[in-house]
Amino acid sequence: MKKKAERGGRIYLLLLLWFIPFACKQVPQAQNQTKEPKTVTLSIPNYPLRNTQDLDVLMQEIGDARVVLLGEASHGTAEYYTWRAAISKRLIQEKGFDFIAVEGEWADSYRVNQFIKGGPKDSSATVSLLKNYDRWPTWMWGNYEVASLVTWLNTYNQKVPANAKVGFFGLDVYCLWESMTELMPYIKNNPDLTKAAREVHQCFQPYSADPIDYARAVVNASANCRAETNRLWKGIENQEKTTGGSKSEAQFVAEQNALVAYNGERYYRTSVTSSSGSWNIRDNHMAQTLKRLLDFHGPDSKAIIWEHNTHVGDARYTDMVNSGEVNVGQLVRKEYGEENVFIVGFGSYSGTVIAADRWGAPMKNMEVPAAPEGSWEYILHQLSPTNKMIFSKDIKENQFLKRPIGHRAIGVVYNPKYEYGNYVPSVLPRRYDAFLYIDKTNALHPIEEITVRNEPPDLYPSGS
Repeated sequence: MKKKAERGGRIYLLLLLWFIPFACKQVPQAQNQTKEPKTVTLSIPNYPLRNTQDLDVLMQEIGDARVVLLGEASHGTAEYYTWRAAISKRLIQEKGFDFIAVEGEWADSYRVNQFIKGGPKDSSATVSLLKNYDRWPTWMWGNYEVASLVTWLNTYNQKVPANAKVGFFGLDVYCLWESMTELMPYIKNNPDLTKAAREVHQCFQPYSADPIDYARAVVNASANCRAETNRLWKGIENQEKTTGGSKSEAQFVAEQNALVAYNGERYYRTSVTSSSGSWNIRDNHMAQTLKRLLDFHGPDSKAIIWEHNTHVGDARYTDMVNSGEVNVGQLVRKEYGEENVFIVGFGSYSGTVIAADRWGAPMKNMEVPAAPEGSWEYILHQLSPTNKMIFSKDIKENQFLKRPIGHRAIGVVYNPKYEYGNYVPSVLPRRYDAFLYIDKTNALHPIEEITVRNEPPDLYPSGS
């Protein structure tokens, strides 16, 4: 009996849905009234999500996957961070995962990597460290939930050999200027690379005082800046080829900073003319960075990815495909094979969240309204208003669930009044391998005294 109880239950739901799939944009009321309601009976096996022991079934389903991607439906929900931390700790302790890679800046995150691999630190030192995440939205990584994880990683690393210490890295592309600064000490003994790097600095130097002008200047001066960043990256690549064999961590870091500069220039140059084009540059960069990290750590290395659902949930099973957009989840499945990749999505019915009402505005603790009828979150709430886990293998043959159904995605910019615009039509059993549903969530706990650097908008969909 105990074993059966631990395996969870199969719950049936009789739904009266006015429209499926749930649209990304609000459907006019007159249109709703012209359609007949459709009654659907759903059978969705699910497992309770109450404590870390309940994750046993998730660990079993993850099996020997090399890459585990952990999503989130917002960048400001405490439970998404704490449950991802709980999963990550078990993956590290029980399955030997080598590093966590996040939707964050390379340079800032590499400081965290050095911190957790260094000597023992206390929680106050961790909080001071996370203030380095001073690029808006600072709360994404400058928060107490992340601080708790970073402190745990530092403590864990004190107990293992040097070659078994767990790492922490940033996959993102935005910190072009900072990466150029970080690059210089690594190439100071190479005159050709130093010259190329200085030329990149000179190209962008006139615009460094005003980030908005800087972003526009990347577009307006793209021919020159593109040539210089390309020359620097090619020089780094050529050095890598001539060196051959294994490389030092210093070499790897230098290469990565040059890659951020190269792809960052491409991202900003493209963002003004094509949001889909800039999205693809960014997600390809993150996938490329992940591959570099796995290659550097060796053929048996394993990675945990923390990013928004819009990045980790396979884009081919959303309306992103209509715009020609790809994402990390899709690219990683293609690179390593679906059998070696496990994607976990997250979502919730209602609660509170940290977000802002416009780009660069102060963060707010906002109410997240109850998910509207017809959405995934509504369906799961109607099943039972409790936290639960769902596995795609259990529902992939359900004909009703093979259709696109609206799935909430809250960005760093959020207005609950326009809730209907925050839903991504998703074939959930194909988009993820598992889905963790939190019925009622709470806002993240940010480190509020961070001094914010004003930066140009990221320009990615929904501020994800």
